[in-house]
Amino acid sequence: MAKTLKTLLHIAMAVGAISVFSGQIANAGDTKPAGVVELFTSQGCSSCPPADAVLGELVEQGDVVALAYHVDYWNYLGWEDTLSSKQSTERQYGYAKTLGRKSVYTPQVIVNGRDHINGSDKNGINHKVAAFDDSGRGLTVPVAASTDGDKIKISIGSGQGKANVVIVYFDEKNTIDVKRGENRGRQLTYWNSVRDIQTVAMWEGEAIELDVPRSVMSAGGYKGCAILLQTMKSKGVPGAIIGATVVMNGGST
Repeated sequence: MAKTLKTLLHIAMAVGAISVFSGQIANAGDTKPAGVVELFTSQGCSSCPPADAVLGELVEQGDVVALAYHVDYWNYLGWEDTLSSKQSTERQYGYAKTLGRKSVYTPQVIVNGRDHINGSDKNGINHKVAAFDDSGRGLTVPVAASTDGDKIKISIGSGQGKANVVIVYFDEKNTIDVKRGENRGRQLTYWNSVRDIQTVAMWEGEAIELDVPRSVMSAGGYKGCAILLQTMKSKGVPGAIIGATVVMNGGST
């Protein structure tokens, strides 16, 4: 009996993961990620490959929104990260202000926009996600999205406070041959690497529905996007994430 129950649980978890990361995400209420894990990494950082692998495991785990932001401040070390951007670096420095830190580091993970941890510590990351969820500081506002022709349809439930609706576009998988720098000679795989970040609307506590052009995702060749409902500490300074979901660019437009 125990073996049968364990098998059924594994099947249920697999189905849940498929519903989150399939071409069209499940409707509101069908799937709720436990939290948002944002990794700040670099191809030029010798300490980052273990954290990049952990992020891939979290993607496979299927119960969190997992994103990799490639920063550009290590590019001087001899290898320019092919996925890096100033936008990713600015986001990490914004979190440093939020958390009262004077510096940033790689590999750094931010959980729910609320706390940081070394990106290689998978158990610690999962513990933080669970602790925030248990304490009511997880994803408390329902968010759902789906592709519909040339649109991405977003549905956000009601709740307390105000927040930005942020769309984070990402590649699903990149395998890079690093030819110089600290990781020279290594072939590294990266998951859910962020390529663009856009704020598309404001949420003020009431349920809303939005349509945004799917063309941004399709034209950029991005495999998917995360919709984050994120409070702001001040202009340009990201705060707590209170709702999130993922939609993949599957099927024809």
